[in-house]
Amino acid sequence: MREPVRPQKSSVRTRKIVPLSVEPADLIGDVRALAGAGIRIDEALLDAAMRGWSENTRRAFRSDLTLWGQWCRLRRVEPAVARPADVAAWIRALSGTETCDLKTRAMATIERYLVHVGWAYRMAGLTDPTSDPLVKFERKAARNHLGVRQRQAHAIRFKGDIADLDSPASGVCLAHLLKACRRDELGLRDAALLRIAYDTAARRSELVAINVAHIEGPDSEGAGILHIPSSKTDRKQAGAQAYLSPATMMAITRWCKASEIDQGPLLRRVTTHFDGSIDGIGAEPLHPNSITLIYKRLIRQAWEKGLLGQMSEAELSRWCKAISSHSIRVGVAQDNFAAGEGLPAIMQAYRWRDARTVLRYGSKLAAKSGASARLAKRFSDQ
Repeated sequence: MREPVRPQKSSVRTRKIVPLSVEPADLIGDVRALAGAGIRIDEALLDAAMRGWSENTRRAFRSDLTLWGQWCRLRRVEPAVARPADVAAWIRALSGTETCDLKTRAMATIERYLVHVGWAYRMAGLTDPTSDPLVKFERKAARNHLGVRQRQAHAIRFKGDIADLDSPASGVCLAHLLKACRRDELGLRDAALLRIAYDTAARRSELVAINVAHIEGPDSEGAGILHIPSSKTDRKQAGAQAYLSPATMMAITRWCKASEIDQGPLLRRVTTHFDGSIDGIGAEPLHPNSITLIYKRLIRQAWEKGLLGQMSEAELSRWCKAISSHSIRVGVAQDNFAAGEGLPAIMQAYRWRDARTVLRYGSKLAAKSGASARLAKRFSDQ
């Protein structure tokens, strides 16, 4: 059994992303800090509640509580005695209705902040300032100001923004990103990532959690199965299965052979020297935040190779700004709708629980291919 290639020391200094701890004890400490000295909190109750949360919920809770603490310090208010007026001012600052140095947030993000802050106060046995009527009306005003429609990541479909799946690939699409991949270990890792992401519509947390042992196959046709032990919507960790095409299995095999990976995390960091040559391959999995960065880098590589057609640099920048780790997931939903797949089949195959999410992903495609679009095209030349 061969050990994975360890990265050698490089002259390039890199900052390691340290993930926020999600241990219940740390979250309890946050609530205790909110309550302040002399306030007795039920730690057993908090521990039980927080162990029932997913890691993503715990991480968001800690992050949101930290932001609230920063706001209280800015206003020179002790969090334990914060008033509804302080919460209302926070909402105005976050929504951009009041001039402030804070970055404007989407309404869905503001709502999440308020939910977590409210939980913290109630868990600490304190009066919840987020439940006051003043806050309720301020939230309504923020919704009117911002709107409630969430900004959707640009879709990365297999062949791009096309109506006929048999059409040639166009613009930013998976086919062009695959062509843009380098011909070394970094490119092999990127190609495996792209193909797995498209076949499974996996979230970034699911992608970085893939272990070599989770992959079954190839079968007689060259296809495989990915076992997904847990996910954002799988609180009971019942696990799920996802199909891997023969092309994806070949991409995985090429990556594993080149990187000498036969166990442990599948998708790992590949470090490079100043000249772009490969430095080494890490033993740890990719960080979830790196998925978006990889997609953006590949789009730029495709543009530099002339694969994206007559795209200006300004348009390229707009594309990269609108890309996220969800882009391929959105593209998979749109391609399935374009292929005529029904909503129940799409939800089952790709582990969606909320039909509204899938329909929102497909809304742009529906607008371009619906009854109004067909009628407009029919009379466009008359």
